[in-house]
Amino acid sequence: MGFERMDAPETSTQKRSLPTIIDVAAQAGVSPATVDRVLNRRSSVRPATAQRVIAAAEALGYLGADADFAASTQKPLRILFLLPAGQNRFLTLLARTILAAKSHFEALALRPTLETIDSFRPDLLAQRLRQATREVDGVVFMALEHPLVRDAVDHLAHHGIPVVTIISDIVGSGRAAYVGLDNRSVGRTVGYVMGRFIGQRPAKVAMIAGSLSYRAHEEREMGFMHLFQEMFPQTEVLGVREGYDNPERNYCQTRMVLARHGDLAGIYNIGGAPEGVGKALKEARKEHEIVLIGHGLTPEARALLLDGTMDAVITQNPDLTLMQCTSVFLNIRAGRAAQEGLTPMRSEIIFRENLP
Repeated sequence: MGFERMDAPETSTQKRSLPTIIDVAAQAGVSPATVDRVLNRRSSVRPATAQRVIAAAEALGYLGADADFAASTQKPLRILFLLPAGQNRFLTLLARTILAAKSHFEALALRPTLETIDSFRPDLLAQRLRQATREVDGVVFMALEHPLVRDAVDHLAHHGIPVVTIISDIVGSGRAAYVGLDNRSVGRTVGYVMGRFIGQRPAKVAMIAGSLSYRAHEEREMGFMHLFQEMFPQTEVLGVREGYDNPERNYCQTRMVLARHGDLAGIYNIGGAPEGVGKALKEARKEHEIVLIGHGLTPEARALLLDGTMDAVITQNPDLTLMQCTSVFLNIRAGRAAQEGLTPMRSEIIFRENLP
């Protein structure tokens, strides 16, 4: 149910008796266009801003009988956010965003719970997903590509529990929606940028993934390889290594590839923990010779960009990720298609010169 309404011209008897969208905007300290986007879910708005708009609209009585945003009139949906445990700092930022948005969730009649799990263990992940059937009304998690996990997702869907996958999807399952990037396109983008950095000369480039059990990492690898085959065939793409988003593992993997390939020209860090790669490059005194591109604008990635060790970062906004997950559950509760009104997630390329 939307919140489209026309504010009728004021009469002498009706003057200021009904609040307008301008009143809501003034109360929330935002523009009328922002109020329109929040109440009609036309595009994503930062959680803190959306919370102010909803609170202002409720306080002024603007929502009236259509207040499906009002937590007091609905039983809160219990949403489990199940994120991978470990040292991936982007996921840490996402977890903090979820925790910081508690009041935003409450205003939307959503009750989030955040848990972490060793997601490299498909048996443990599948077991926790199945257990959630009796505990929650929806699940958000970073999917691991495995039959046990797919079966657990289908089990939840069969019992009416919508599942949203984030960052990495699991195809052929009953999940309700995927909120994340087109990872094959992302891999091609990294390949294009790295190829342009290196130029038209014979060279070698390496890849370090978190785990190819993540479809996102596998698709990034495929896109990266295919771009080089199409546009830079003189460049040899070495086989992918797995670092499990662990700085020490990434450090060791980088040390090994440097020792075996003295003519290495580039490294694509497909997963997290770029600091491990950066440490190995600095020790070899090749931090300004080898092109390094990775994912997630974490504090570690920012520092590597600033000192020139890292050349580019592909990132997505954790606030937008959370907003889109929220929109999915609001759509489902209102009887709309899960992804109605959602726009595809866009990646952003960050260099040292355009650091936000």
